[in-house]
This record gives sequence, C-alpha cells and structure tokens, in this order.
Amino acid sequence: MGNCCSDVAAGQSALGANRSFRANPGDAAHDAVDAFLKSRGYQGLFSQIELSLSASNLSDRDVLSKSDPMAVVYTKGKDGSLQELGRTEVVLNSLNPKWITKFTMTYQFEMVQNLVFHVYDVDTHVHNQDVKMLKLEEQDFLGEASCTLSAIVTKPSRSMTLDLLDREKSSGTTHAQRFGKLTICAEESVTSKTTVELIFRCSDLESKDLFSKSDPFLVVLKTTEGGQAVPICKTEVLKNNHSPKWKPVYLSIQQVGSKDSPLTIECYDFNSNGRHGLLGKVQKSLSELEKLHASRAGANFFIPTAVGTAHQNKVIKSQLFVEKFSEKIQHTFLDYLASGYELNFMVAIDFTASNGNPRLSDSLHYIDPSGRPNAYQRAITEVGGVLQFYDSDKRFPAWGFGARPIDGPVSHCFNLNGSTSYCEVEGIQGIMMAYTNALYNVSLAGPTLFGPVINAAAQIAGESATRKEQKYYILLIITDGVITDLEETKDAIIRASDLPLSILIVGVGGADFKEMEILDADKGDRLENSFGKVASRDIVQFVPLRDMQSGDMSVVHSLLAELPSQFLAYVRAHPTV
Repeated sequence: MGNCCSDVAAGQSALGANRSFRANPGDAAHDAVDAFLKSRGYQGLFSQIELSLSASNLSDRDVLSKSDPMAVVYTKGKDGSLQELGRTEVVLNSLNPKWITKFTMTYQFEMVQNLVFHVYDVDTHVHNQDVKMLKLEEQDFLGEASCTLSAIVTKPSRSMTLDLLDREKSSGTTHAQRFGKLTICAEESVTSKTTVELIFRCSDLESKDLFSKSDPFLVVLKTTEGGQAVPICKTEVLKNNHSPKWKPVYLSIQQVGSKDSPLTIECYDFNSNGRHGLLGKVQKSLSELEKLHASRAGANFFIPTAVGTAHQNKVIKSQLFVEKFSEKIQHTFLDYLASGYELNFMVAIDFTASNGNPRLSDSLHYIDPSGRPNAYQRAITEVGGVLQFYDSDKRFPAWGFGARPIDGPVSHCFNLNGSTSYCEVEGIQGIMMAYTNALYNVSLAGPTLFGPVINAAAQIAGESATRKEQKYYILLIITDGVITDLEETKDAIIRASDLPLSILIVGVGGADFKEMEILDADKGDRLENSFGKVASRDIVQFVPLRDMQSGDMSVVHSLLAELPSQFLAYVRAHPTV
C-alpha cells in the first residue's frame, strides 16, 4: 500500500505518504516537487482487499436434499442502488457452505463502502449453467446481510459474522426472521505490504544552469493500461551535483503492478518556478533494476527527440546506477487499524457573525424546516459519516468558536453541548443536535480565531500520546471566513505536527480563503512561523466548498484521502507509541 518517498529515516517511516518529512527543513524544494507530481496525477494510498464468504445454518428449501447455496455480492450507492460485484459458485447439498470464489475490491478510506450480500438456493435444473447467466428472480431467496467494508477490515480478525435476514425485513424491523449466518473474511493483498528499498545514484549529468551545476531529482513513473505515465515515487532534490546519490526511496510492489511491469525513471533539474528541466530518462522494470544492482552496471539515460514526424531516443553519456535493492514486508494502514489503532473524530464550528443571522434563509447557519441541510451540516455528516466507523465509542469532542454564550464574553473555544466540564457528544447525530441547540443559545460575534480550538485538540492528542494509547485524532474545522490569528494558528499547527493529530479545514460560503491555503502544504510552500520553525510534517488539509448544495462531495473525499498517509507518517515515525 502507498507511494514512496525519500528523506532519511523519516522517508522510510512515511512510506505511503503523499509527502515525506524533510531532511532539511530549510529546503522548500521537496514540497515544490510534490506539487509538481500531483499536477501530473500522483496517486494516493490504496489497498486491494480480497473477500471470502462462508455461511452456517442456512434454511433448507429442498424437499429431498439440502439447499444448493450461492452468494451474490453487491456494492450499495448513496442512492440505495445496488451494483453487482460478483457471484460465488454453487455449493451442492450444503447448509454450511464455504465458497471458494473470492471477490477483489479496492479499499477506499475516504468513502463509506456499503456492501450487501444475498444468498440463494439454486434450482437443480440450472446447476450446469454459468452462475453469471442465472436469473436470480427464479432462485429461492435464503437471506440478506449488509455491512461496510471498513467494519470488516478494522476487526482484529479481519472477519465479521452477520445474521441473514428476510429481504423485506432486513431494514427497519427489530424482529426480522433470521435465516442463518454469513461470515465475511477480508484479506489484504500481500503486494500491498511488499516494499522495495532503492538507492539511486547518477554519473555525468548535464548542466542546465548557466552559473552552477544542476539540482537533480528523480521521478519514477508507471504506465497505466491506457498508456498514461503516472508518477508513483520521487527522490529529494540535491543541489549543485552532477554525480548525485540520493537517500533511499521505498516503493510498493502493488503500485507498480509486478516486478516485471515497465517503469520510467526521469531525472530533472529542479527549478523553483516549477518548470523543471529534463536531464534524461531510463526505462526499466523492478526486475531489471535488481539485475543492475547485482551487476553494478549503469544504464544510460536517453532524451526523447523529434526527427521530422518521427520520435527517436537520443542516448546520452549520463548513467543511472542502483546502489541498493532490497525487498521487505511493511505494516500497512489496515494492519495498524486491525492491531487496535482508532481514528478519533473532533469538530469545531465557526459561529462568527459573518455567517449571517441563523433565523434568515440567506445565513450559512440557517436551519431549513424542510430538512435540507446547510453547508455546516453537510460537512459534518459527510466527513463524520466516514470517520465514525473507526472510533469504537463514537463520543466526539465538539466545540464552537467566535460566539458569545448567554451572559458571557466572546469565546473562541466553547463546548458545543453547553457543558462547562466536558466537550464530548454522542455520535454524529449528537453533534448535529448540539450544533442546532447552540444556534439558539449563543450570539454570533467574532473575530475568527483558530488557535484556541487547535490547542484544545492538541491537548487531547498530546495526553493520549503520553498514555501511549493507540489513537490518532482528526479535527474538522468548518469556517466561513478568513482567520485573523494567522501567526498564532501557524504556531499551534507546528506544535501539533509532532502529535497524533490531523486537521481538516472546510471553507463554506464565498469568502477569500487564500490565507487558509497557506496552512496547507500541498501547494509547495512549507509551513513556517515568524521565528523560522517548520512543521515536522504536513497535518493540514484545506478545501473550499463553494457550493455545498450541488451534491458533489468528491472534494470532501479528496480531503479524507490524505488522512491514511498522514496517519502512517506519524505512527511509523513513533514506533514505540
């Protein structure tokens, strides 16, 4: 699982991260390279999961023999529609089948992946037909079960046993008749865990700069089935060096496809304006790179050139060498979750006056009597709806900021539930209720300060780390305005970057959010405070949701997709936690 990166020990610890820790905090080139890669389609973390099914105590629908069961697996969309993932084989005369057919799907952390399972007794006269050709409506229905993929993969055993229920009664009734049990086992592909450590060096690189040597870095790309070259790995930038030797990079076999899949290794001369100069290319598979290492031979770079209408490769004297090639198994995001790690959700809501009077329909805080959610409610349910599955007790700290509680001064961090002693609420619905109640019990004020709520979240995360708990915290800040404590917020984030904490900032409304983007290191600029201190890792993700009513929440999915990488960057850098 994951991408690769390079940056001393932290590079190794952050395998799978979209960004690596910095060996030299004063060098922003690494972040700029990350931005360059993302512009070319740099892919996030993913994992292939194989599902196996078995059942017990199924209903016997045959008169002279036992049932002949077959299972059908579906994914369920937000609109309730079912899309068939596949069918098992038919097991003859069995009420306790163990099906051989496996189902492979991609685990996506950023989405709630709902699964539905139907079990049928297949008629004897169609046993010789391909199961894909069977008309399900003509088979005897034996029961239905449903769950989320995240619920399975976070179990220590990576398995879950569900009651098979009547199709009509499986949703909504408390006394649905049971028709046996279905067990689903999830196994992560071994290629998700197999990692290759590579150390590259080059010789005789050309100079692209007038008054100095080149500043080289490498990018490793794979070719998709559609023929597109997609970056999957990069080294750090080395300044003024024509014979560079980079720090180790760590590459997941799964992202490559196999050791024999073709790879392209591109060498660039770094430019701060983002227009990096190509120094040469090499095309080799992992197997071929392994042979280069064994033979200690170099591979010549080439430069693509156009001769008339034809494209040719000009071989140059610059060479690529593989100083180290080593395979190993490394724990993945799902391994950590199965071992007991939890993701704990927190939320902080902006109650400043710029949101508008909550009693008026043009307010961002307006509660529509028809039940249509406002922007804040949408963000809470979409983000919290995913993260709640990774928190066992589902008790979430919830704060408000920028408002004046009844008979009190303006507060920049108050408990959303109205309590003066504790900040937690029960579940996502508890957050929604506390949010609605707060709108009628506080006066919207200002200014917009993030520092106090970030410090409150950091305190909880820090205390958890001190107790060596297997917990990682995610703070969601939803805001409509520009922060007025930018330097204080930077300081709070930099301090929190050493803690088990990530911060998601969702901007709602039409305000100018340029200052928010400064906090998000994805744009190529490192987060640094006025004293020159730099965050040890990137923990902030920001997205502006200009039109929450559009129904397109892919931007929120993109926001959440960064979290496994940030989680891995922390836990691998803190192996004793």
